[in-house]
Amino acid sequence: MQDILEAIMAAEGSDQPERELAGIAGLPVPESYRGVVVRADETRMFDGLATRDKDPRKALHVQEVPTPELGPGEALVAVMASAINYNTVWTSIFEPLPTFKFLQRYGRISELTRRHDLPYHVVGSDAAGVVLRTGSGVTRWKAGDEVVAHCLSVELEDAAGHDDTMLDPQQRIWGFETNFGGLAELCVVKANQLMPKPRHLSWEEAASPGLVNSTAYRQLVSHHGANMKQGDVVLIWGASGGLGGYATQMALNGGAIPVCVVSSPDKAELCRRMGAELVIDRAAEGFRFWKDEQTQDQDEWRRFGERIRELTGGDDPDIVFEHPGRETFGASVYVAKRGGTIVTCASTSGFQHQYDNRYLWMHLKRIVGSHFANYREAWEANRLVALGRIHPTVSKTYALEQTGQAAYEVHRNAHQGKVGVRCLAPSDGLGVRDRELRSRHEDAINRFRGH
Repeated sequence: MQDILEAIMAAEGSDQPERELAGIAGLPVPESYRGVVVRADETRMFDGLATRDKDPRKALHVQEVPTPELGPGEALVAVMASAINYNTVWTSIFEPLPTFKFLQRYGRISELTRRHDLPYHVVGSDAAGVVLRTGSGVTRWKAGDEVVAHCLSVELEDAAGHDDTMLDPQQRIWGFETNFGGLAELCVVKANQLMPKPRHLSWEEAASPGLVNSTAYRQLVSHHGANMKQGDVVLIWGASGGLGGYATQMALNGGAIPVCVVSSPDKAELCRRMGAELVIDRAAEGFRFWKDEQTQDQDEWRRFGERIRELTGGDDPDIVFEHPGRETFGASVYVAKRGGTIVTCASTSGFQHQYDNRYLWMHLKRIVGSHFANYREAWEANRLVALGRIHPTVSKTYALEQTGQAAYEVHRNAHQGKVGVRCLAPSDGLGVRDRELRSRHEDAINRFRGH
């Protein structure tokens, strides 16, 4: 593994980094590598605890694992950096169910997928690194290519997946519903998960957009989501967070008008630094959408809607960008304009959504479910990053050994933007190839740092 790292580090400062990296093809593949895992024999460790009290630091372990055999159409990647997503938090607290159920189901498909059904699960759904090997049938990528990986793993043997791969019955999220994920020194991906690494970004910056940027793109921009257009008023919950930070940028970049909902002055300031002008600090303004565990407060929905109109000059949201779920969903349905769209993914505050259907059916609104993105959507989202139109939102990074702490901070919402993890990268700031493009966007790239 050290030889691989030294070969990648040799590209730092080189006038021809591609030549330096091409030598990786001649290096042997390590028999094992370090990965962040949860263990099948620990899935009951949090029984009886409330979700908030479950501690990812107790369940996430860094351990040596065997390098899996590479299958047709796959690639083995040396991971320089990864990032924490909420699915890793769910995995680490074994909610809504242990991910070993996913691995068992996947392992029954074929002899090749049986590799994934193990007593440990290497987690992580983001990665930036260098291709080490490709399996048979891979022609677009080669050893030495600098890449990022999106997290859609799909078999594409069923006709249902060939209009939109997210509809394939064998669609899975890599590193969550499959093994050999990105929070590790090596990872295994399908070749159609790979995309070019943005050349002006460091490894940890390039790793961080993948899942959330692609998810936000499908939710807002794609015709599979809200099909956002110029001038749309877009209400964005958690607008400085992992998903919301990219949704805010996409709304601004696409000519829409974001109304950013946050929970602190610091988060409000981050939204303004991204260019958003309309911001609601829900904590400062005292919005509480539930009277108790069973009863929502419709007066608060109305007050919230009035506050939005006050900011927009009388307009209701054309689009509501939903991901908190239970806590906010009733308010989201209420405040969307007549004929508007509530587009939802995740559900970080709870999966059981309740809303008053009168405000949906009588006002002709739509609820659209959105889950990650297909390859084309992920590619377009990554292209916006590579062009410097959308910027990473990394606030903090941790070493691989500290992944549990990184996940704990995301679980407790004690973070801003994305939390990065250095896997093979010994420090932040490595991997930048296009200094000129970076210099034009340095302030935007770094605006979440230290928050």
